Amino acid sequence: MDGLVEFRTGDGAVVTVEAAEERSGSRLVSRGDGTVQATRTFEGALDGVRAAAESALRVFRDGSLKPDGVEIEFGVKLSAEAGAFIAKGTAEGHLVVKLSWSPSAQQAGAPEAGAAS
Repeated sequence: MDGLVEFRTGDGAVVTVEAAEERSGSRLVSRGDGTVQATRTFEGALDGVRAAAESALRVFRDGSLKPDGVEIEFGVKLSAEAGAFIAKGTAEGHLVVKLSWSPSAQQAGAPEAGAAS
């Protein structure tokens, strides 16, 4: 297990997460129980992931596809120094995108071909 990092939320609550291993040469000093205090708030750590999600949604909502629904799934890792980042999954980065379309109201109300009226 990687270390634990405590993030404070904007309203002062503490969120403890299992953190990604820090690969840099420097290490943060942890308490006796191995928990490290994060250098930013929980919300601040997630700012970059939120921006990535907003950008990805714009890409799939704008343009020719025009889906009725868009689901984007990020694997997110949290680090005391780096904050949140998109985790490496089975490929180079973990990102799952699901697009959905519903029949239009006009198509849904139309009788099926060959149906008697």
